[in-house]
Amino acid sequence: MPGKSLANTRPILVLTRPAAQSQRFAAQFAARFGEDWPVLIAPLQQIVPLHPEIPIARELIFTSENAVAPLVALSPAQGRRAWCVGGRTAKAAASAGFEAIAGAGDGAALAAMIVAAKPTGPLLHAHGEHQAFDISAVLNSAGIEANTAQVYAQQAQPLTEAAAALLAGTSPLVVPLFSPRSARLFAEAAKNACAPLQIAAISAATAGPCAALAPERIETAARPDAESMLDVLSRVMAG
Repeated sequence: MPGKSLANTRPILVLTRPAAQSQRFAAQFAARFGEDWPVLIAPLQQIVPLHPEIPIARELIFTSENAVAPLVALSPAQGRRAWCVGGRTAKAAASAGFEAIAGAGDGAALAAMIVAAKPTGPLLHAHGEHQAFDISAVLNSAGIEANTAQVYAQQAQPLTEAAAALLAGTSPLVVPLFSPRSARLFAEAAKNACAPLQIAAISAATAGPCAALAPERIETAARPDAESMLDVLSRVMAG
């Protein structure tokens, strides 16, 4: 339509991760696709640090960057080794003073890496309230002592008014989802959506809860990282 802005003809990117992570991904998205895409940040989770008793550990395990700061607030890094699920988490751990080792991006691959290395325990998995993979159980079954500490909660947040209005409207929405829990929260929040939905999921387990929404399109990332999610969005937005 003559005179209609390009931004208004494009689907709206809706980001539901916690605020800081959504803002970072929005910047990555803009760097790759340009600044003129409409973006709405509407977190469905909030990260809340907890203060549990921390068991003694020679080495740490982080399956989310969200666990690093709460753990360090309770037990300093002191140069200890930290096994990290992927590059982003390893960067956070290294910045906090750990000797960080990055895995391939998912819990199963990280568990296999640790089992192959046969570190001397005890290890400590610092994690959130919801876990997609029980890495400590795998390690203990392999003879590597691994304890756990829940160092943060993932508090569900209601839809923002802006997000609710978009879901009730007719403009197409592109929604990247980064965990099974975020997918479940979004599926519940969007169960009565009228807007056409195009979903990019970081894993098959994340894609599953969204099937009930009957999205126009749903695709899964080849790898569980931000770059692969941007690749998926490129395909989804191309139609």
